[in-house]
Amino acid sequence: MALPPLLQGRLSLPVIGAPMFLVSGPELVIAQCTSGIVGSIPSLNARPPELLDVWLKRIAAACDAYAAVHPGARVAPYGVNLVVNRANPRLAQDLEVVVANRVPVVITSLSAPDEIVPRVHAYGGIVLHDVVSTRHARRALKAGVDGLILVCAGAGGHGGTLSPFALVSEVRAFYDGLLVLSGAMATGRGVLAAQAMGADLAYIGTRFIATAESGADDAYKSMIVGATAADIVYTPLFSGVHGNYLKPSIAAAGLDPDNLPVPEPGAAYRGRDDRPAAWKTIRGAGQGVGAIDAVEPVADVVARLRAEYDAARRELAATSPWE
Repeated sequence: MALPPLLQGRLSLPVIGAPMFLVSGPELVIAQCTSGIVGSIPSLNARPPELLDVWLKRIAAACDAYAAVHPGARVAPYGVNLVVNRANPRLAQDLEVVVANRVPVVITSLSAPDEIVPRVHAYGGIVLHDVVSTRHARRALKAGVDGLILVCAGAGGHGGTLSPFALVSEVRAFYDGLLVLSGAMATGRGVLAAQAMGADLAYIGTRFIATAESGADDAYKSMIVGATAADIVYTPLFSGVHGNYLKPSIAAAGLDPDNLPVPEPGAAYRGRDDRPAAWKTIRGAGQGVGAIDAVEPVADVVARLRAEYDAARRELAATSPWE
């Protein structure tokens, strides 16, 4: 399946950098885009809300300046994540900022983006929607999205529960458009595997937490470097929606990560008076964290992913016994 024209010829690697709460900012997005992968931010990271317009103009200007100085480079478009939910009081305001800045890639999550798609299409942008099931996929397609992000088991943050083998196969049975796969990928070999399964692009977040340009603090980055898949716990306790979090951060908040309380449906842990707010202290991460062993600049990470991706392609072509 051909990529949308907006992405064609602009990627050095078939990857979108996932938007990460309190981690993705202008520095990370600019470094990702100028390295040839789509960089993205959650609109809610911009606080106060007026900062979002400043960030988007900064990202666009920096990418344009880089392209002017490096005319042969592949500079990827950037994206913004909008949480489509009645509980998000900023949605309408943030959408107006996105439209005014003609953001190329809009990533929507939770509810179907019925009112967002026509606004983005009007200026030539594309909308990709996070889904965790075929039911959600069909509903998003009904809204007219340009692609689906399949959030599968092992993904950082609010990950799904389905194996990518199952979800990709089921969605491909009724949809031949753009598919982006999310879930525990942190190597170039994983990116190639995503394509082999039937996805067009990989959606990678956790690998970019431990980078020089990430907005994560040093303690978070160190925790990522020292963790393995066994350090990830899947729980709805902290946001009311199931997500993957680092056990050491849960323990540091005074909780037993192996014996967490079960919240009431929709309820979220907000922390006791003698603890910092949970959203600041509980660190999200995906199961692919064990492949990360150093904090590096984004350009070095992307270069390594590309080298691993190319090496895996050559290896398969040279050693396959089925040809």
